[in-house]
Amino acid sequence: MADDAVDAMRGWGLPAPGELDRVAVVSPHLDDAVLGCAHLMAAHPGVTVVTVFSGRPEAYPDPLGRWDALCGFAPGDEVHVTRQAEDAAALATLGAEPVWLDFVEHAYLPREDWLGGAAVADTLEEALRAVAPTAVFAPFGLGNPDHDATHDAAMLVRARFPEPAWFLYEDTGYKHIPGLLAWRVARLFVGGSWPTPSAVPLDPDPARKRAAFDCYRSQVRGLEAEWQIGAKLGAPSPEQYWRLDPPPPGWERLADPAGLAPRGPAQPDSGLEERT
Repeated sequence: MADDAVDAMRGWGLPAPGELDRVAVVSPHLDDAVLGCAHLMAAHPGVTVVTVFSGRPEAYPDPLGRWDALCGFAPGDEVHVTRQAEDAAALATLGAEPVWLDFVEHAYLPREDWLGGAAVADTLEEALRAVAPTAVFAPFGLGNPDHDATHDAAMLVRARFPEPAWFLYEDTGYKHIPGLLAWRVARLFVGGSWPTPSAVPLDPDPARKRAAFDCYRSQVRGLEAEWQIGAKLGAPSPEQYWRLDPPPPGWERLADPAGLAPRGPAQPDSGLEERT
């Protein structure tokens, strides 16, 4: 292997110097960033968390929706006020700052009013540019319409704002749905984004992450009931970050859908002429 190829290989998976100086995390809801990125935030004080679906609905349903009732709210409660206060407290334990966008999560809306990524992208781009991040961490966008919309919006912003390094983080809870993370990785891979696990410096203190998560007092009950979140945080289910980057020159053909079909015993295992 040529020396320049070896030098490039040595850097694969590692952030470049200065790349994590100003980190922005894009969160679908008021808790997802802490669940998916607490160790990242603990290691990089000053992270800005931009939460997309943190707005107040025009009216709260009466009777309450299933999730708010499960979380212990009662008719007349200002749910978004409580949840924003919880979010501010949680992020403060990690040295992070919140930015709350006014989009209303799908649970409060009729199906025809659910928002997709295109409806969110302009506002998200404005919020991110105001932070001037050196790196943006967005969710894979799994298993929930608001997560999916946040992911799609982030990918639209990335196309218009490519200057920061872009990473994806795994949506806690939803990433355990069988096959769903692999499905998203495959779609991104074939689409040319090449998500690749990255060795991002973290502060993997489970007690600190749990202390931050416990600030979401209204959500702990619901997440425990639906996801056994305590067992997953205690196991632990590790935080993993995936860089979105072009492939090494000449490797683009690996993403050819025709080459992703199961191989017979006589077929080569990669099609690459040179391997390490």
